[in-house]
Amino acid sequence: MRIIVFGATGMVGQGVLQACLLDETVVEVLVIGRSATGRTHPKLRGIRHDDFADFSPIQAELPGYDACLFCLGSSAVGMSETDYRAITYDYTLAAAHALLDHNPDLVFCYVSGAGTDSTATSRMMWARVKGETENALLALSERTYMLRPAFIVPLPGTRAKTKAYVALYRVVTPLYPLLRRIIPDHVTTSLRLGKAMLAVIRGEVRKRVLDTAGINAAAGS
Repeated sequence: MRIIVFGATGMVGQGVLQACLLDETVVEVLVIGRSATGRTHPKLRGIRHDDFADFSPIQAELPGYDACLFCLGSSAVGMSETDYRAITYDYTLAAAHALLDHNPDLVFCYVSGAGTDSTATSRMMWARVKGETENALLALSERTYMLRPAFIVPLPGTRAKTKAYVALYRVVTPLYPLLRRIIPDHVTTSLRLGKAMLAVIRGEVRKRVLDTAGINAAAGS
């Protein structure tokens, strides 16, 4: 499989990228982002791109891929709805349109979040915007899939970009083995999220919207 990853330098994306590099069925991973991953691997190739609302400058690089794992996103904390919508809705749909134009059979996996409101009427701005994003993607192609993880434990050494999350993960990450035993349907890891996405691409998952329990089941042991 040849896969494109967005958000590979983020907390979630680093684990998803690692899952791709470890999987024997993946022969190439193209990372598109504003900054380099800092990693080298025979499968890995990177393109620096700054404007996620316009992919025309790199359109020649987009054909020939089987899937896109879209992990790009931002916390809504302290953001206006306009700015959050630009990152969450506009950038995601721009990427999906650009990739599907060149690869009509491409599988597009979107990292959403637990609590996303499919009716897009929630008073919580982030839930409403993510709901609109999911709905637009689901209508765009029959090969789009939404993954709604709750709490995600990152790869060891990964550092969150939001200060509040840094403190939270410092406390909770060591507790992951315990949390997995007592609340398995509400906690996963970034690596397992990546494995679940690969299972989706391989056609092993029927549901188009996966919660944490579905993600863990798809990821396997």
